[in-house]
Amino acid sequence: MRETTEDREFVIGVIGGMGPMATADFLAKLTTATPVTKEQEHLRVLIDSNPKIPDRNSALLGDGESPANAIAQTARNLQHCGADFLVMACNTAHAFENAVRHAVSIPFVSMIDEASDACLRLHPNARRMGLLAAPGCLNAGLYQTAIARRDRDTVALSERQQADFASLLYQIKTRGVSDAVRDGMKALGDALIDAGADVLIAACTEVPLVLSDGDLRRPVIDATSNLAARCVRYARRIETIPSL
Repeated sequence: MRETTEDREFVIGVIGGMGPMATADFLAKLTTATPVTKEQEHLRVLIDSNPKIPDRNSALLGDGESPANAIAQTARNLQHCGADFLVMACNTAHAFENAVRHAVSIPFVSMIDEASDACLRLHPNARRMGLLAAPGCLNAGLYQTAIARRDRDTVALSERQQADFASLLYQIKTRGVSDAVRDGMKALGDALIDAGADVLIAACTEVPLVLSDGDLRRPVIDATSNLAARCVRYARRIETIPSL
C-alpha cells in the first residue's frame, strides 16, 4: 500500500554547527531515542552543520556580528531540502529564533520551551531551576522568561562563576572534553544547588558532554536529550508539533 502524506513520518531539519560536537551529540541522542526493529525505521534527518555562523555569545554581548541572517539562511536551506519542521541544537541561538520563524513556513520546535516543559513534567514539585547556560543565553533571558511563564523561578551563577563557565564552554568547543572540564562543570552545578536550585538545566549543548543526570545531588535536565525525545514524538505524529 502506498504511504499517504498523512501517514508518513515528518523529516527533521537541524540547524547545526553551533558547535559541531553539540550537533553530533544531538544526532546520537536522537538515534538512541528512536525505537526501531530495523535500520530503515529510523527517522530521516537533514542537518546543516554550519560552524561558520557567527558566535552567538559575542553578538548578544555586543562584541560581534549578528548570526541572525546566517541562521535564517540555514533554515531556508533545510526547508528547501525537504524538512517538515526545524530545531536548533544550540540554546543561545534561540535568541534569534524569530529570524528562523520569519524565514520559513514550516514549524520551529524550541529547545528552550521543551526543556522548560520537561522540568514541570518530570519534577512538578520543583520551584527553582538552576541554569548552566552560556552568558549570551542568560543575558537574553531565554530560560528566565520561559520558566517564569510556567510560574517557577531560576537560579543563575554569580558573575565570577559565569566567567568560569564561559572558559569551560570554549575549552569544550576547541579542545574537547577532559577530566578537568568535567570537574569544573560539576563544581558549578554544585554551586547552583548550594544557591537553592531544586533541578538543574543543562542549558548549553556543550554541558551534557561533560555532565549527566546522576552526577550531582539534584536532577539534571539535559535539554539536548529532551529535544531529541520530543522530536521522535513529533516526527512520528504521536504528538502534534507545537505552533505559536
